[in-house]
Amino acid sequence: MSPDDPVEVTPRSLRDWPLPAAGSSKYLRGRVLVIGGAASSPGAVQLAGLAALRVGGGHLSLAVAAAAAVPLAVATPEAGVTALPTDDAGSVLPDGIRLLERSLRDVDAVVLGPGLDAPGLTLEVVSRVVAMTGPDVALVIDAFALGALADLPKLPDHLAARAVLTPNDGEAELLLQRPLSPEVLPDVAEIASRYGTVVACHDVIAHPDGRCWRVSTGHSGLATSGSGDVLAGALGGLLARGAEPAQAACWAKYLHAAAGERLAARIGRLGFLAREIVEELPQVLSELG
Repeated sequence: MSPDDPVEVTPRSLRDWPLPAAGSSKYLRGRVLVIGGAASSPGAVQLAGLAALRVGGGHLSLAVAAAAAVPLAVATPEAGVTALPTDDAGSVLPDGIRLLERSLRDVDAVVLGPGLDAPGLTLEVVSRVVAMTGPDVALVIDAFALGALADLPKLPDHLAARAVLTPNDGEAELLLQRPLSPEVLPDVAEIASRYGTVVACHDVIAHPDGRCWRVSTGHSGLATSGSGDVLAGALGGLLARGAEPAQAACWAKYLHAAAGERLAARIGRLGFLAREIVEELPQVLSELG
């Protein structure tokens, strides 16, 4: 199970690695907090949050730019929404993270990054979230937050052990501080080793101890706006349910890919939407259960 010999993620392998049983209440099924959503991009937070619920997370909180908070709360009645202060451009200000201090200690999983912008501000947002996150909280670092991670000190060991990074090509190159090689798998394994976290990138999942997995299912139609937010949210929901990081990453990657294949067959190879990926997740999950 190394970069030279990754394990193929299949329905059978996932059934042999079952998710923790769902709890009997929304709190026992897992509390998820999604932090992101500059004023221009609150939909990223909504997609991530709904994906977390669709894979079985029980309780959802969203934190977004103040200008978007009320519309998002109306559009997402399943969630509690915290309004974060912003600058004149609508970018989230780091001081607002203090409003989340209690939640960052008490939730089961945090998804950090969907919809953030402004690299300088995001760097400080990530720094404060890392400092405030409780010792038993799982963390998904996604999107703009990954670019900031390359400029921060190493994650604390207790947090790295419960974290998953979800970089795209550009974000992976920021984390590596060099271009990706044509064979992505060794690069993903290098990121995992360097940051001490599980990493999910392209079709690869890598653990810092050297184990690697590969998801060969999926479809090019998944390369659509918001798709990565759905993946990050699904990861957060599975972590909140109690899955350990590598397990959550393998399951989330497969669910995301299989949902894309179902949509490609029903709608077309291109043109399905990220919100439609969210809607497919429960059925794919049920078929694997």
